[in-house]
Amino acid sequence: MEVTAARRSFLCDIGLWADRTALHEAASQGRALQLQQLLERGAPVNMVTVDNITPLHEACIQAHPHCARLLLEAGAQVDVRTIHGSTPLCNACASGSLECAKLLLEYGANVNPSLTALTASPLHEACIQGNVQVVKLMIASGAQLEAYDIHFGPPLHIACAKGRVDCAKELLNAGANVNSVKFHETALHHAARVHMVDMITLLVEFGANVYASDSLEKKPVDYTTPASAAYSGLRFYETNPLSLQQLCRITLRTMLGTRASEVIGQLGISHLIHSYLQYCDHPASLRSDT
Repeated sequence: MEVTAARRSFLCDIGLWADRTALHEAASQGRALQLQQLLERGAPVNMVTVDNITPLHEACIQAHPHCARLLLEAGAQVDVRTIHGSTPLCNACASGSLECAKLLLEYGANVNPSLTALTASPLHEACIQGNVQVVKLMIASGAQLEAYDIHFGPPLHIACAKGRVDCAKELLNAGANVNSVKFHETALHHAARVHMVDMITLLVEFGANVYASDSLEKKPVDYTTPASAAYSGLRFYETNPLSLQQLCRITLRTMLGTRASEVIGQLGISHLIHSYLQYCDHPASLRSDT
């Protein structure tokens, strides 16, 4: 097999590759015809580099579903892991490739691989990348909403830290714990840091605790800039209780947990109430004059 010069990966800080084969290169560059020819000539489909990267990892990192399918059909291991623990599904989610993610799941990819100190779950990766369709797919496929990553905490935290409002909304509607903590830090702390007014509103509507203190004894409002919309909104929530209507929605969703969407969908209620309970209609943004 042809061996190419080593180069550094741009994704997940994988490291130096010293033994990339022609099969790796074809998969990485999306050259499906060359890939097929190499496979027909007997190229080992599960050949790994020194970092245990396979051609399937390459196809998914670069979002080439046609190449991924050829490799899987040729017997590629769907859950093979790099030395840092990343599976092809992690890579597909990190690249935002819905097609690759669907394909891998069809071939039995594990949506909840065990986490290591050096890798995040497919759901974490999807939230980092911000592709809401991939996030939906991971949730529908049984991804653990509270999977705990040593660096990011649960997926909701990283969605808020990256400002992925739509991804956070999907997680919360699916039953993610709005007040989950990592070192006493909540998702609302992250939203406050990035001054995401829409994210702050979303979290509070789902019952986020505006008084929660982190390990530095700081509340979310302490991470905002005075006179900003985020500061004004959080101060408003600190001094004004939620309405009875909002409290009822929070209580219902808390009691139902991850079954909330399913149960609410089966209730014989009006479309308006259904939309309110499912948080389908985004509320008005926080007013800067509050």
